[in-house]
Parts: sequence; C-alpha cells; structure tokens
Amino acid sequence: MDDGSSRFTCKGKPIHHFSNTSTFTEYTVVRETSVAKIDVAIPLEKACLFSCGFSTGYGAVLNTAKVKPGSVCAVFGLGGVGMSVIMGCKVAGASRIIGVDINKDKFAKARELGATDCISPQDLEKPIQEVLFDMTNGGVDYSFEVIGKADTVAAALASCNINSGVTVIVGVISPGVQLTLNGRLFFSGRTMKGSVFGGWKRNEFVPRLASDYMKKKFNLDSLITDTLPLEKINEGFELLRTGKTIRCVLLL
Repeated sequence: MDDGSSRFTCKGKPIHHFSNTSTFTEYTVVRETSVAKIDVAIPLEKACLFSCGFSTGYGAVLNTAKVKPGSVCAVFGLGGVGMSVIMGCKVAGASRIIGVDINKDKFAKARELGATDCISPQDLEKPIQEVLFDMTNGGVDYSFEVIGKADTVAAALASCNINSGVTVIVGVISPGVQLTLNGRLFFSGRTMKGSVFGGWKRNEFVPRLASDYMKKKFNLDSLITDTLPLEKINEGFELLRTGKTIRCVLLL
C-alpha cells in the first residue's frame, strides 16, 4: 500500500499488492477510490476490461486527445489497449486510423475494430515516422504510443503534423528510462501529453462506461480473444508475451 504496508500474507510472509488492486486474488483490500458500482446484469468476464485495458485506450482518445471528427490518427502498438484506442478513434469520427505494429497477425483484428491502414515498420525501407509523414501529406493529427518504449515515443511525435499534431503517451515506460527527443519537433506547435486510465474519474465514469456497454455503444467482446481458468494464468501471460492474444480473461 502507499504507506509501505501490505494487507496480504502467505505462510507468515507479506505479499505485495499489484497496482493497489491485486485482482488475481479471490478476496482483496483496495482503496475506496478504486471501487466502482456497476449494474449486476453486466457479465464480470466483460466488465473486467473496464478496470484498465479498454478504459485506458478508449479514454485516451476521447478525454486526453479529444480527437475531432475527420482527423487522421496513428496508433503505435496493437495490443488490447491499442485496439481500444482504435475503437475510440472510430467513435470520435476519425477519417483515417493507421495501426502500427511489428506483429502482422494483429492487423485483421485492428481492421475489424476500425483501422483503415496497418503497417509493420519491419517492412519499410524508411523510418516509420517518415512513412507516416509522407502517406498523410504532412503528418497525422493525433498519434498514440501504446507500447511504452522511448524510440516509439520519439517516432510517434515525429509522425505528427508539425503545426498542430498531438501525441499521447499511453504505454507505460520503464522507471528510469529517459526520453531523447529533438527539441525542434515542438518548435512549430506539436504537443505531447500523458494519459493514465484514459483520463476517467473511476468512481463516476466506470459505471457510465458499463452502462454504455449494455446499450451497445461499443463492443467489448471483440477484444477478448482467449478465456482460461485461473490455474492457467501463466499460459495467459505467455499468450500476451508472444503476441498471440489481444485480451485473455481468467475465470475462477
């Protein structure tokens, strides 16, 4: 917890909380601000995506970037959060949504969710930022870095329109990693922002997102590509590590 203590022990030894929630446990202790009441009719195997993945990507578009209709967007990283960014861009009315990932197996799902173009940097002869800049005739309006690496943050920024482009860092960069950016990229008006949990206020907006799901305003089901029992949790993590799943839900 924030005070350095833990509410969990195993055989007399303390166990640390993961992200202050520890949702792989049957029972947990959390802050009051981490609790949101939702409609009991919503299946928990779908509602779990509101806790981070979907909410983070979807909100980064609507709340942090505030994407305008007709905009051109680029999404670096097509995991569960990146796919949620694509869904948000589509809802916001973006005219072109470009997915960027080295795993081309994800392209079909990205297009299903709203991507208009998909590119693997490994197939290019030029840096991805130069290709995006050229193919959009001057850079994208919004770019989203959903990987958490310094080089892709720099590429996302450089792919933006020089006067009005906005880059949102959604990926979690490792502690201690320093960003090295060309200062002139900001000179003419580019903007870079960070986004945590999509800018949502948890207690207030998670119930609203849940209600919107029940009203079929978006389709969470497409993000869930695998379901496993809890005892196979390590298999679930391996699916994520190898890029063979978008979101894997664990069930008791």
